[in-house]
Amino acid sequence: MLSLLLCCLSLFPKPAKEVSVQGTWKLVSGTVVEKGKSTTTQYTGDKSFIKVINATHFAFMGHDLSKGKDSATAMYSSGGGTYQLKGDQYTEHLEYCNAREWEGHDFTFTLRVTKDSLIQTGVEKIENLGIERLNVEKYVRY
Repeated sequence: MLSLLLCCLSLFPKPAKEVSVQGTWKLVSGTVVEKGKSTTTQYTGDKSFIKVINATHFAFMGHDLSKGKDSATAMYSSGGGTYQLKGDQYTEHLEYCNAREWEGHDFTFTLRVTKDSLIQTGVEKIENLGIERLNVEKYVRY
């Protein structure tokens, strides 16, 4: 009887294992589409950028690898806050940011996680700054 039950249970598909977004992610590339113009930035050479996600908060940090010596390519970016994840909808509430005018805004992205890759796609919109752009970021688990 037990073997019959086990046999029957094996006919039902196993539920898909939920992939966690928690961890440290290294940004590989980012594409921004604004006013019909697309700009892609690679983060595999002279720039480095990571995002850390725990159970309730996220933080991001990015900088140039020339240590800011070249003012034309010097870059530093950081921020963080809380987030919500419902299915594939990921909403960041930006509480801290070196670009202070971005603080207090929410940004919703669709996430796709495959093995050790994460792709985040969404519109960043801040009306009072005239910002409305599509942002696609590709990360690998770090």
